[in-house]
This record gives sequence, C-alpha cells and structure tokens, in this order.
Amino acid sequence: MRRLVKQFTAQLSEALEIGEKANLKPSKNQINNIVITGLGGSGIGGKIATQIVADQLKIPAVINNDYTMPKFINENTLVIVSSFSGNTEETLEALKVAQKANSEIACITHGGKLAEIAKENDYNLLILPKAFSPRAMLTYSVIQQLYLFNHYGFVNNDYVEQTKATVALLDKEVEDIISTAKQTARALQNKTFVTYSESSMEGVIVRFKQQINENSKALGWAHVFPEMNHNELVGWAGGKEEYAVIIFRSSYEHPRSSVRIDICKDIFKKHTSTVLEFNAKGDSFLAQTFYHILLGDWISVYLAELYKVDDVEVEVINFLKAELAKI
Repeated sequence: MRRLVKQFTAQLSEALEIGEKANLKPSKNQINNIVITGLGGSGIGGKIATQIVADQLKIPAVINNDYTMPKFINENTLVIVSSFSGNTEETLEALKVAQKANSEIACITHGGKLAEIAKENDYNLLILPKAFSPRAMLTYSVIQQLYLFNHYGFVNNDYVEQTKATVALLDKEVEDIISTAKQTARALQNKTFVTYSESSMEGVIVRFKQQINENSKALGWAHVFPEMNHNELVGWAGGKEEYAVIIFRSSYEHPRSSVRIDICKDIFKKHTSTVLEFNAKGDSFLAQTFYHILLGDWISVYLAELYKVDDVEVEVINFLKAELAKI
C-alpha cells in the first residue's frame, strides 16, 4: 500500500490523460438529475467529485450505494455506474434498474461485467488502469467523474488546470505530509478515531474512515459540522481519553461552521487530550480536497505498520463475497 500511495500524484496526472483521450458521445435526452452508483472506493469517489464542483452543479446529484435505485430515475437521468472491478454485485443490480428506466448511462471501470455491458450497449465508458487494490485508485475515479460532468455540460473544465497545480503542490509538500502522517499515526495508536470536518468535506473524512478501516484494520467514526452540533455533540458527555479526534479544516468552510469547530475543540479537550487539527493547503477546493486525502492515506499506512497488520489484505470482505455467492 505504501508503494501505491507514493503513486498518488502520478495517478492524478494519468487520470487527466485518460479523461482527455476518452471518446464520449452526447446524451440522447436532456439531463435533469444525476445518480452516481457505486460502493466503497467507487462510491466515495462520486461523493468527493460532486463536492468539488458543488458550486457549479445546477441539477441534483445523488450518491447511491445500494442494490436499488431512487424511484425518480428516468430517461432524463444521467446514471454514472462506478465499479473498479466491474463485478460489484450491488452496482450491477443497480445498473439493471437504470437500464429498465431507460436512463442515460455512463460507466467507469477497469473491466469485468460492467465493461462488457457498457460495450454491448454502446454506453459511454471510461477504462481505468489495472490495480490489485481498488481503494488505492480513488484519484482515477474522481477525475473521470469530473470529465463526465464536463462532457455533459454541468461544469467547466477548470478542474484540469487545478489538478495540474495540485500535482505540483503535493509533490512539493509530500515530505511534510509524510512527517505529519507518521506523528498522527503514533497519536492514533490504540485509540478510537473520531473524524470531523465541515460538511463540504464530508467525502474526504468518509474516505479517511474507509482507509483506516481497510488499511489499518481499526474502527472509528466520522461526522460533519454543523450537523454534529445538533446530536453527536451531546454524546461527548460520554467522551473518554481513548478517543482521538482528528479535524480536517479547509479555507472554504462556511464562516459560522468555522466558529462552531473552534468552540467544539475546547469541548473535546475536556474529555480527551488527543485533539488533532489539519489545515489543508492549496489555492482551490480541489487542491485542498486531495491534500487531505493524501494525508489521510499516509496516516492509514503508518498506522497499519504500528499495528503490524497487512494493509492490503481484506480477507473478511472476500469471505463475505464467497458466502454470498453460495446463495
């Protein structure tokens, strides 16, 4: 996994090349809404992509992580089907629903059944490089979804230059990011992690949670401001020293959310001495998003090393798939 995380910026650059070379067809119908369907790393890529361009999207964009699909989908819905392997059970079932609804369908995958179906039906198809750990390929998923948004006319192409600038930024900051990640992993060791951000970066902290779950084999949770102020904050009456709070900050936060976070830090500190705060670097929301994603990926890798676990292994998921296949 360390080798794969080291390829993060190279992946961003390659993802741009894939998007530029894609031969995409126009939609047959007017698009009134978007549904991105996928699980795990494929699903969270959709969440992150929509948050990066939230200030441009003028139609609803829904993230779907299930076998079923929202009842509103029809011929005026763009359904982006994302599965790195192309064989994700839930995603293929959701695709069938989209087909029955005669939706506009675009697919993002490395291959498998999804690629076969896309080719058979002449759907727009973006092919990703092969990898033995799909969760390490998030960069490709996010960038390809931005290309699809641009292709269908929902956003401009500012993300191209912003991604190039992000590559330069992360290459410059990588040593500092790694140093911070090592220190953070030590602080998280033998703790239950609690991750917060402003709502605009919810995709980032969910991704961080997923990486700690899969790479570090550890449990914790994530929540966002201001919503957590209306429920979870009260739960901090039961806060304990065993909890480690990680707050991912952005210069794009709503001013009132920033105030809320600052006040709540003092509340957290009454219950645990481990309250860590990271301020993203970058001149665009896209850059700050990927800055935090890379930092989180490195934290998960170093925490896995401290726990002496295999950061690639996901045997329990493989066991689940095998059991499901028997039914």
